[in-house]
Amino acid sequence: MKYQQTAKEIYTAVGGSENIQTATHCITRLRLTLKNQNQVNDEEVKAIPGVMGVMKKAGQYHIILGNDVANYYRAFTKLGNFSAEPVASTEKKNVFEILIDVISGCMSPLIPALLGGGMVKVLLIILPLIGVLSETSSTYAVLSFFGDAPFYFMPVMLAFTAAQKFGVTPMLAVAVGGIMLHPNFAAMVAAGDPVSIFGLPITLASYGSSVIPILIMVWLMKYIEAFFNRIIPAVMKNLLQPLAVLLLSGVIALVVVGPLGTFAGQGLSAAVIWIQAKAGWLALGLMSALMPLIVMTGMHWAFAPIFLIASAATPDVLILPAMLAANIAQGAAALAVSMKAKDKNLKQIAFGAGISALLAGVTEPALYGVTLKYKKPLYAAMISGGLCGIFMGITGVESYAFAVPSLVALPQFINGSIDGNFINACIVAAASIVITFALTWFFGIEEEVTTADAVLEVVESGSSDPKKVLAPVKGKVIPLEKVNDSAFSSKVMGQGIAIIPEENTIVAPFDGTVSALFPTKHAIGLTSEAGMELLVHVGIDTVELNGKYFDSLVAVGDTVKAGQPLLTVDFAGVKAAGYDTVIPIVVTNSDTFIDVVPKDEMKTADYEDAVLYVI
Repeated sequence: MKYQQTAKEIYTAVGGSENIQTATHCITRLRLTLKNQNQVNDEEVKAIPGVMGVMKKAGQYHIILGNDVANYYRAFTKLGNFSAEPVASTEKKNVFEILIDVISGCMSPLIPALLGGGMVKVLLIILPLIGVLSETSSTYAVLSFFGDAPFYFMPVMLAFTAAQKFGVTPMLAVAVGGIMLHPNFAAMVAAGDPVSIFGLPITLASYGSSVIPILIMVWLMKYIEAFFNRIIPAVMKNLLQPLAVLLLSGVIALVVVGPLGTFAGQGLSAAVIWIQAKAGWLALGLMSALMPLIVMTGMHWAFAPIFLIASAATPDVLILPAMLAANIAQGAAALAVSMKAKDKNLKQIAFGAGISALLAGVTEPALYGVTLKYKKPLYAAMISGGLCGIFMGITGVESYAFAVPSLVALPQFINGSIDGNFINACIVAAASIVITFALTWFFGIEEEVTTADAVLEVVESGSSDPKKVLAPVKGKVIPLEKVNDSAFSSKVMGQGIAIIPEENTIVAPFDGTVSALFPTKHAIGLTSEAGMELLVHVGIDTVELNGKYFDSLVAVGDTVKAGQPLLTVDFAGVKAAGYDTVIPIVVTNSDTFIDVVPKDEMKTADYEDAVLYVI
């Protein structure tokens, strides 16, 4: 009954169906998209039984309900017909921000595939270099299309994710993506002969690896499906609607939507070439800065003639040099995010994406999985790319071979008759890494708060929260699993953390009472004002010391305040006696609470640092 009552009170407090656009949940939070967050009284929501806190993030209103959130969510959804699919919030955004949000939202599910493909490409560079794999072998050839497939068929995968976002029949959207990539159409593009459908001219363009055309097309399909759904009689709908939607969508994709990127690219190509003729340094700066957006829209295919010139061994002074600065910048930005991010999953994704961009020149994982999603790293990469591009334009950097620019491919800038060209290319690579990394670090990232972080943020909002556990000793924090004692590492005794001590005084981690003190003084039990039972166990097997090196400053039943000294320990003596000095800190009644959350990424904790939370 508590779920229904809490759900009703939340429903009323946030404004009911008139204010709720979407409702979904994660591990501990009910996540609502509201038309107007300002009309909600946060304190009123916090006062509802079962609610542990609220927070506002990325346009959503998060209500923290703990591990039982699924039951609250089920009760909540019975009160109204709420979609779980996010819709546009009332927060004002410009067109670019809206476009970025749509792209990143649709691209996110593709990141594992793109990252996998990128790392395969890295292997195809490294393995031949170390003599493990021959570039003429069939294994190399097969692995090549392993690496290419996620990128080439990206429009098909995007069609599926975009269909889910826009409410389009997924397989019809995928079919349209297939039309744009069909081998027969690709052959027509390669042949270059005029092609038309129903008398309408089709622009011959390659849509492999493109993003914007299929997203626009699936968005239009939302209205195309609605139109045919309205006019086709119900008795014929199953037969005629798929036919009508596929025909019209396919024609629009090839005749109207798809060519937009090509036409825009041709215009950009003409503009850049004109600028290059007037001020080559400026053209290269613009190309280097805009390269991520050019690749994203698929407009880079409009520069194919310049690529072909480069492949014919004529020095390229525009596209490949610009890609050098841009590719390296994407990799550096991703690595900076990997080092700065708190979320472990983001760290791993960003690191892999950075390696892919730096070593193989494959920037899609970095662009779509990291920089575009968090925006500021993208701005950092574009600024750095622009500056490096200007430098290349002034120094006249040229590429003498067609290869995707990366750190490994730097030899493409070697020319025996021009000594400084390769040196300048190396300077650009180094500068791109340093400048991008520094700017990304300075700009920071607006990281999506994880469930654990959200809980920490809520409980940290009040400095006197009795469910916060401060470090009882200064030292290095380690996971409880790393303690060399199965009673603690297996968490049989409860959830918690451990600290390798750096000082000899053990203090109270919260306000409470001393509930237990072992005669050997090696362990002390504390009970907080909220009923949390905490065991501070000083060392492993130190019970065998029979109190030697330990002095107690309190007795059982004493009331203590946070920071008050409890024990003094001669840790040098304990170590000399051959004992491990690690201090497990365990909530022995963990089962009576919703969750016990250790604070991650804290190399060294001081006495006033919170290291554990109980909710």
